[in-house]
Amino acid sequence: MLKPVNTAAPTWVEGDLRLVGALDGRMIGLLSAIAQSGSINQAAKQVGLSYKGAWQMIERANNLAPKVLVATATGGSKGGGTQLTTAGMALLRLFGQLTEQHQHFISQLNQELAANGEMHLLFKRLAIKTSATNQLFGTVTAIEIGSGVHAEVQIGLKGGETVIASLAIAELETLGVVLGSDVVMLINDAEIIVGTQNDDYSVSARNRLGGTVIRIRQDGTDAVLALKLASGDTLMATITQSSAETLALKLDDWVYAVFKSNAVILGI
Repeated sequence: MLKPVNTAAPTWVEGDLRLVGALDGRMIGLLSAIAQSGSINQAAKQVGLSYKGAWQMIERANNLAPKVLVATATGGSKGGGTQLTTAGMALLRLFGQLTEQHQHFISQLNQELAANGEMHLLFKRLAIKTSATNQLFGTVTAIEIGSGVHAEVQIGLKGGETVIASLAIAELETLGVVLGSDVVMLINDAEIIVGTQNDDYSVSARNRLGGTVIRIRQDGTDAVLALKLASGDTLMATITQSSAETLALKLDDWVYAVFKSNAVILGI
């Protein structure tokens, strides 16, 4: 199932701030916790580190920095007092300022990408996660409302092919699909029937897309075919091993992928 549409600003670019050596967000978090608690033991627990791991990070940071960042004293009820030096406190302030600037920079990049129509569409497509094997993108070119509770949506692919998707009118309204809408079509590979040019296609399936076989993978039971469509998109189909042998398919063969309109899951 596709996730509901998120109206918040998209985040296509992400990045963590890291200074030289081990001075990253995790190290700064440890230093901040030490400044608050005055104890390496408590600070380690706050940031999810072991006591030994926290000590190793501190020692490495102290060795790399031109001035000692953390000063410790033996004794005390909690294993000795620990505090940041003047250099350590200065580093915390500096990292905080750099973090604000870094976040502002990342935000600007995302705003620029969101304003770029082509890049925005590309990133939206790359961000989709689904269990369906095939994802095809297209534009709604026609909508036919049936006499019952179903509607048929005609989607044009970038190569000029057409796909028909059947869905309930209520689902159509929920998605907000109208003429000109950009949509994604999800199709499971097992829903696709593969045939050659010599086959008779007097079947009830509404969709037939032609393509070239570019990859064949067999596991002794099934054969998974990768077909390159005229649009340049790749469509995967899974057929039985015996069907693949009957069709005698090989690379570069021209075949047809046939599937029903209700095999298409439509999303926006």
